Amino acid sequence: MNGIAQWLNQHGLSQYAETFADNDIDLDVLPDLTDDELKELGLSLGHRKRLLKAIATGADTASCAPVATASPKPISPDAERRQLTVMFVDLVGSTALSTQLDPEDMRSVITTYQNTVAGVVTRFAGHVAKYMGDGVLCYFGWPLAHEDDAERAVRAGLAIMQAMTGMKEPGGDDLSARAGIATGLVVVGDLVGEGAAQEEAVVGETPNLAARVLGLAEPGQVVVADGTRSLLGDVIELTGLGGQQLKGIEGETTAYVVGGERAVESRFEARSAGGVSQMVGRDHELALMEERWKRAKDNEGQLVLLTGEAGIGKSRISRAMIDAVSRDEHIRLNYQCSPYHVDSSLYPAIQQLTFACGIGAGDSNDEKLDKLEAVLVDDSAPLIASLMGLDGEQRYGPLELTPQQQRARTLQALVGQMIALSHDKPLLVVFEDAHWIDASSLELLDLCLDQVAAARIVILVTARPTFEHNFGGHPIVTKLTLNRLGREQVSAIVAKLTGGKALPGGLLDEIAAKTDGVPLFVEELTKTVLESGELVETDTAYELSG
Repeated sequence: MNGIAQWLNQHGLSQYAETFADNDIDLDVLPDLTDDELKELGLSLGHRKRLLKAIATGADTASCAPVATASPKPISPDAERRQLTVMFVDLVGSTALSTQLDPEDMRSVITTYQNTVAGVVTRFAGHVAKYMGDGVLCYFGWPLAHEDDAERAVRAGLAIMQAMTGMKEPGGDDLSARAGIATGLVVVGDLVGEGAAQEEAVVGETPNLAARVLGLAEPGQVVVADGTRSLLGDVIELTGLGGQQLKGIEGETTAYVVGGERAVESRFEARSAGGVSQMVGRDHELALMEERWKRAKDNEGQLVLLTGEAGIGKSRISRAMIDAVSRDEHIRLNYQCSPYHVDSSLYPAIQQLTFACGIGAGDSNDEKLDKLEAVLVDDSAPLIASLMGLDGEQRYGPLELTPQQQRARTLQALVGQMIALSHDKPLLVVFEDAHWIDASSLELLDLCLDQVAAARIVILVTARPTFEHNFGGHPIVTKLTLNRLGREQVSAIVAKLTGGKALPGGLLDEIAAKTDGVPLFVEELTKTVLESGELVETDTAYELSG
């Protein structure tokens, strides 16, 4: 029995197998059939309804594909073992909905929902692996990997829940979704299936775990397993659900309901909630930055541009600079650029002000304005309130400015705030991850160059080498590029992680070679080796077990 005949037989419509074959309708064409086309083929009203409902509710057609009789396919040489974050998204109440709606209406609901999920997942650089009726399977970390794939998955889940808000089915009732997320090691890359049903398989416990924690989510919720939570640091607010017994999963699984984004000054510190490792091998760069701070205290404003590839140590040397400056009385402002807000005008400034003012989501508009006024040191409250999306018209009156005028004056107000603060104490302004800066924030930096030259201000900008700017040869700008570490410095990092105990044989050389002098990679690989169970710790060294 071929695929389409088998599918029709499963749904009690086997009498139409010959008709479908005569009209070249196979499993690939099936989802595109309309009620009028089925009527033209001679299906009765009841049979048309039954068939369209089976399609709309995602009846599995792949399982009806012809079974290959060839010998088993060997494992693809491209298959690889890697860490993957898996997200399952589910449309709540779809089974009940399918019994209430006309099949064409149900199909429209499913399509709109799937398109919404796919759009959000793509925006966060994830991959939609498979549609399964009212479920969508998504990967973060394959085929493209990012250093923050777990965070991207969680943010995508929250964005999907937000996008579903206000969506309604044809009868007027609200639609909602839920999501489950898990992270772990998988083998990805084997081809399974034949023809149009062929796909890249992911093998491992992680997809099953994501599907199981999905069952813990209420409508509108995102639930993550513990492996994902451990990668989020303090970036996201989470509420523990305690230990859960999940079908097919041994032991208890700890799960968490995702809240919103946590207000933090520094993305690096938020993701390093367990503590920041000590800086190694950057003494020269730090000394130069401290010298620029001394100049700034004598009213010679400075901008230090610190560039380097991901994991090279920009955030650690920034933290060391902050610690060094802390020996003096000073004020510090943190502007955190974000890969998720590159199109949000002045997002870093808005977040910095929100954090500095202590504004909470539950505060009223008047409470937010009061907190803002308490922080500002000049009369720019009407402009800054508007920037932060607060309603200041009743308190301050209308701005009566064109959009261009308001934008220019807002930028000037932000610079003026920095200069006013520096009159009281020297000011350190940290712009983190400027490779993700929005256009207006970059203009703010350009505006600062001339105006802070005679102020007690150091602006420290960290960025990857891809950062594009027009700082040029401005006299207050110092450019520092962080290079990869040498073997001696790699050894120092490893020694800090091992407590000074030696590693066996050529293991240190292997770590140095595989990490290529990138500090973050050195730390991660060393920790992986120490936690692998392959080593036994003695009083003076680590030795191979067995």
